[in-house]
Amino acid sequence: MKRFHVHVHVDDLAKSIGFYSQLFAAQPARQEDDYAKWMLDDPPVNFAISTRGQQAGIDHLGIQTDDATELAALKARADAADMALLDEGTTTCCYARSEKHWVTDPQGIAWEHFHTLGNIPVFHEAPVTAAAEPAACCTPAAPRGKPLSIPVRAAGSCC
Repeated sequence: MKRFHVHVHVDDLAKSIGFYSQLFAAQPARQEDDYAKWMLDDPPVNFAISTRGQQAGIDHLGIQTDDATELAALKARADAADMALLDEGTTTCCYARSEKHWVTDPQGIAWEHFHTLGNIPVFHEAPVTAAAEPAACCTPAAPRGKPLSIPVRAAGSCC
């Protein structure tokens, strides 16, 4: 099964949690100081909010898969359509470890395709290499040979 994903940046997390909890008639499945996520079954959606964005509004859309096979099918479909694709592989963001790739629509809206592998206790784990400076998570770079218009977020922001 696939689940639609929406991530929205909010100015006031507590107020937004109250609003969306009423709207969805459910409490968040995960709540942190800067993040909350609802895993709704009707309709099937992974709806996340965070205070890590530069301005309030939709950050990105996506499709979450239940397994690696579904994720591979989404990637193959994007490759076959010659979409600009950024494969991040296994990465961490939003209190989770995931396998993911990104595509953008003609307007430049980022779409994240991902399969969650497990939860982590922090929003994002820093790169393992000692020489690397901590990078903003979910900050994709353009893939080889194809323009990619996924917006680059400021340090400290994330998916």
